[in-house]
Amino acid sequence: MLRVNREHPLAIKIRKQITQALAEYNMIGENDKVMICVSGGKDSSILSILLDEIRKRAEINFSIEAVILDQKQPGFQIAEFKNWFELEKIKLSVIERDTYSIVLDKVKNGVYCSLCSKLRRAILYDHAFAKSFNKMALGHHRDDVIETTLLNLFYVGQLSTMPAKLRSDDDRNTVIRPLVFVAEKDLIQLANAWNFPVIPCNLCGSQQGMKRQKMKKLIKDLETDIPNLGASFTNALQNAKPSHLLDHKLFNFKDL
Repeated sequence: MLRVNREHPLAIKIRKQITQALAEYNMIGENDKVMICVSGGKDSSILSILLDEIRKRAEINFSIEAVILDQKQPGFQIAEFKNWFELEKIKLSVIERDTYSIVLDKVKNGVYCSLCSKLRRAILYDHAFAKSFNKMALGHHRDDVIETTLLNLFYVGQLSTMPAKLRSDDDRNTVIRPLVFVAEKDLIQLANAWNFPVIPCNLCGSQQGMKRQKMKKLIKDLETDIPNLGASFTNALQNAKPSHLLDHKLFNFKDL
């Protein structure tokens, strides 16, 4: 196993997009202690490498540490993945919690993601607070943001998405999403070029026909006719016009 080429053209492109997000949303400040929530997949792994590279080049001082949750799913093999992080000189901590048995026991309709993510999020939030991390970095990318927007629009009746920066409801954690400007296709290409170990999710991967998959297909179909859909959608989320919507809580239509 070799160290990845951090100067790969796609790595440079994505690193610049991460830096843009960090700056526009003031995600990381002086002496911040950042916990990167790693799943074992391509997105959070690439985020870990490139955020480490940004840390080395930054004018401010901050620290990072990757944290992965072993939920005791069958086939969860972490040895090679952990060795790779050691090779890249990034600290990786492993939390062991058997949420897999809980999810299988509680969920009867086969759609595991909701409960699984709630349990996962609670454990990671508690760990971040206990270890005095003041920022939690998640690996959600631009396509995740677009899919979430459409899910909320079509199924919830709400115009909202994954925010780039969020304070948790209990006011203990600040969540950041440095990949919000990064297209998934670029992450896929870089992951293929770097060829690093990936830990598959055998729980979620067993499900078919989920709503998010429908949104992913819808976006893919639209992109055949609208190649710049992702960039346009992201720009739209950054350019909301309350007076051109219907929410009277955001704009005072009565006094017009």
